[in-house]
Amino acid sequence: MESAAVKSDGLVIPLIDFSRFLNGNPEQRRETAKAVLHGFQTAGFIYLKGLPITSEYRKYVFDTSAKYFRLPTETKMSHCWTTPEANRGYSAPGREKTTVLTDADDVKKLRDAVPDLKESLEIGREGEPDHPNHWPEEEGELVGFRETMLEFHDKCKELHMEVMRAIAVGLGIDETWFNSYTDDGDNTLRLLHYPEVKRDVFKINPGQVRAGAHSDYGSITLLFQDSRGGLQVQSPNGTFVDATPIEDTCVVNAGDMLARWSNDNIKSTIHRVVEPPSGDGDVHPARYSIAYFCNPNFKSFIEAIPGTYATENDRKYQGINSGQYLVQRLAATY
Repeated sequence: MESAAVKSDGLVIPLIDFSRFLNGNPEQRRETAKAVLHGFQTAGFIYLKGLPITSEYRKYVFDTSAKYFRLPTETKMSHCWTTPEANRGYSAPGREKTTVLTDADDVKKLRDAVPDLKESLEIGREGEPDHPNHWPEEEGELVGFRETMLEFHDKCKELHMEVMRAIAVGLGIDETWFNSYTDDGDNTLRLLHYPEVKRDVFKINPGQVRAGAHSDYGSITLLFQDSRGGLQVQSPNGTFVDATPIEDTCVVNAGDMLARWSNDNIKSTIHRVVEPPSGDGDVHPARYSIAYFCNPNFKSFIEAIPGTYATENDRKYQGINSGQYLVQRLAATY
């Protein structure tokens, strides 16, 4: 039913037509759900096509994102990211260091030595009085920015809920089991810009990356990327394999929270963004992507999903509050 988007060094990431789950008959929905779950269990990553997000709309959102990053640095800094609890706002190049390290001092040393070559804007769900989003002034080419990003946030929330329904069907539990854990939309839309960079930067410092090797923290991540490339996923053998962009797809990966929630039946796989695999000239062009980090509702208490353990002794993790877990992980990263 599905083909391989990536197949190298023991890593097989499937390309799945998700329209068969969204619009198919019961058998097509079951087959697609099983493919989704199998991809998360074996690779931790899947590519989805057949999504209710048109290429024209996606291009519009990307163009709108690029307009934000063209703002003067001092203007963007006025929207600055503040706290893990809020997790909203602008992060300048080098502010965040994505890594598998969890100790704040170790992360700082790595950040100082090899800063990530990216900037971002985090947008959370609207209407949180204690944690408002940091919106730019809507003038010139940024008129409509807020409406565009909130609309895309909502579309991604719906896609998140559908993927979780597919996982439920694949696991053989009620399709709506995750609904009460995902309906608040406590998710983060991250606009990402990797500025153009001279090739010599990577030659002078072989450890330099655009985003360091890391796993994601939440349930799943929806990644929309341009055609530049550079995303790599760790194979079962420990090597990093190119996850080449495929037009009109969304790359979806499982995060640490879902691995924990599934009692490690699902993988959270390490990945990174490095020097693009090809290109001409002395300068790598800018890369843009949009990541939608999905989480269980922050008020939710997360413990092993039914059917992922045989006895109480088989539970690998104690229950944890979703929001507290995310804050703990973010605190070490920034």
